[in-house]
Amino acid sequence: MTAKVVKISSLVNKLNLLDDLSLRRAWYKQSSSLWWSQNRLMTSSKRVQDRSKNKRIRPLEIAAEKWKIFSKMKFLMEILRKEPEMVIPVRSLDQYRKQINLPKPHKMSDFIRKSPKLFELCKDKNGLLWCGMTEEAEDLLEEEERLLEEHSDKAAEYVTRCLMMSVDKRLPLAKIAHFRRDFGLPLDFRTTWVHKYPELFRVVKCKEDPELEYLELVTWNPKWAITELEKKVLGVTEAGPDHTPEMLSLPFPLKFPPEYKKVYRYGGKIEHFQKRAYLSPYADARELKAGSLEFDKRAIAVMHELLSFTLEKRLVTDHLTHYRREFVMPQKLMRLLLKHFGIFYVSERGKRFSVFLTEGYEDSELIEKRPLVLWREKVLSLSGYRGRKKKIQSFSDLSELSDMENKDPLEDDSESVNTSIQFEQAETIESLEDASFADDDEMEVGEVCSAYKDTNAS
Repeated sequence: MTAKVVKISSLVNKLNLLDDLSLRRAWYKQSSSLWWSQNRLMTSSKRVQDRSKNKRIRPLEIAAEKWKIFSKMKFLMEILRKEPEMVIPVRSLDQYRKQINLPKPHKMSDFIRKSPKLFELCKDKNGLLWCGMTEEAEDLLEEEERLLEEHSDKAAEYVTRCLMMSVDKRLPLAKIAHFRRDFGLPLDFRTTWVHKYPELFRVVKCKEDPELEYLELVTWNPKWAITELEKKVLGVTEAGPDHTPEMLSLPFPLKFPPEYKKVYRYGGKIEHFQKRAYLSPYADARELKAGSLEFDKRAIAVMHELLSFTLEKRLVTDHLTHYRREFVMPQKLMRLLLKHFGIFYVSERGKRFSVFLTEGYEDSELIEKRPLVLWREKVLSLSGYRGRKKKIQSFSDLSELSDMENKDPLEDDSESVNTSIQFEQAETIESLEDASFADDDEMEVGEVCSAYKDTNAS
């Protein structure tokens, strides 16, 4: 009898244990499901790819690829320009693989040999492989310096207008540096250029952090307190001397791809949005309530204005999000860009997304091509090569530079010059990192051109 009681007691304990385990499994499953659903709502279901995969505009994807190829070429040219005699050992370029987006085992030399009209390879007597620029590439860099100088006044206007749009009438210098290439600012932007226009802006240090520098507005120019959209509608180049920014009711130009069939479904909402008045980007927006319709539409006007300033009518989305506080824009800026698909287009190519101003493009070509854009297209036309690999020549005079291989390329007798070069190189690397794209998405220059022809033919 005692043995039966023990067996029954043991069985009950086992059943209790099983019930406990089943309850734990059920609780764990329920908790995991709840955690997964919450995180899914915040992440995967809101991914840009999920929300825009059916809205891709192939011509603008081709344009994104085109500017990516240019950025790689320009990055290598900038590195070479800072080297003694403008040559560098190829193995020293391995440190820039991330910026060029050249994963191993791909060879740096093979990447360089794809553009023989821009870059040259040669060996010294010790067999060390060196990279340099062709005379044509060096002439292009001189041409760029001249164009940047000619564009300097216009770039100063754009920077000033950014300061005028900001809530405190000043912006961190480091953040403006993100727009250097997009606005056509020179390499010496931080060190020299910002001091060339004392009547427009000045550099000030942050009281809390002396190492943090700001660019601050000096004089408000009412003639510049007018949006690019207003200029087009009114047919003027600038506002009058007594112009005051106020409420606007101008509709934004919309451009949808022909194959996008869902526009008619949202016709009423689009029309209602276009008719809604909004505050000028140059007016004080402190009193606007975040999340309101007026707040969001003004944010769209600010983004439209910033993209209008750029050479390529395109910006990396990360750069826009950096300005949320200064320009009084919503936290979920990407969602707003995707929602207004006819005004903006978000390209998914690469590690960072780019946003295009759709009205600035006709297929994959910019409608308005400034001299600096034409220069970039000239560089792009010399990129790429599909012929046979040429034999690398050997030069004995390069052996004299072999001793400099391990020397810091930024060393200089003058401390000020050294600091300037470091700033310039940091800005160049930082801005060109933004153009890195996933290697498996790459297209050659020839493929870009052929794709563009196919698009036109269709």
